[in-house]
Amino acid sequence: MDYLAAEEPLEIRVNDIPLSVTMRTPGHDLELAAGFLFTEGLVQQREELTSLEIGTAAETPTSANVVQVSFADGCAPDMSKMQRHFFAASSCGICGKASIDSVRSRTLQPPNPHFRLDPEMLVLLPDVLRDSQAVFGRTGGLHAAALFDADGKLLVTREDIGRHNAVDKVVGWAFLENRTPLSNEILLVSGRGGFEIVQKAIVAGIPVLACVSAPSSLAVQLARELGLTLIGFLRGKRFVAYAGEARIQGVDKAGTSA
Repeated sequence: MDYLAAEEPLEIRVNDIPLSVTMRTPGHDLELAAGFLFTEGLVQQREELTSLEIGTAAETPTSANVVQVSFADGCAPDMSKMQRHFFAASSCGICGKASIDSVRSRTLQPPNPHFRLDPEMLVLLPDVLRDSQAVFGRTGGLHAAALFDADGKLLVTREDIGRHNAVDKVVGWAFLENRTPLSNEILLVSGRGGFEIVQKAIVAGIPVLACVSAPSSLAVQLARELGLTLIGFLRGKRFVAYAGEARIQGVDKAGTSA
């Protein structure tokens, strides 16, 4: 006998019009939908949404995998322009530039420049995250994202088969709690730090993104351009600062140890 991580499609509909389908681990679906809408720039404030509702299995067999979203008057996006464009892998010569340009066009603000990070506290966070991964402990098949305050206190943890979904669930939790922008928080992800995760962190106003594994080259480029502190290979007592090292206590603005 073995436990397997659940994976099912979730469809997000806006006023009964399909917007997106993502493969996810069921649970915290309203947070996932809210986080997706927020990080994709379709909504900026909690009051723009009048309702988020999950269908029931009694309606149709697949209704429980649908989130219906209703916007306040005048706040709904133009659905004719909402077809999401997915960029190919980084092996495509122009995809990186197109991805960066698509984020730059949103005129995102750099995260809180005054936030400072204690490296002695930072290296303790992976153990806290690991202890909170209940489903991963049974299946070994899920990614996790966790939000910590400046003192290293765990605020929320979410797990999902998709690392970007885990981040959307965390950001969606904060959005629904009216806690965005997350100007004084740290986001930790259990795997690598890809471009999309860096983008979502910046949209949420998070100043520090830490990854247990490696970031991608495009993620580092975006973090450097928009002022995010990006940490990789956070394991044991060591880590690598790929961008925004001035936020780390004990490091001067030139990026050397003080």
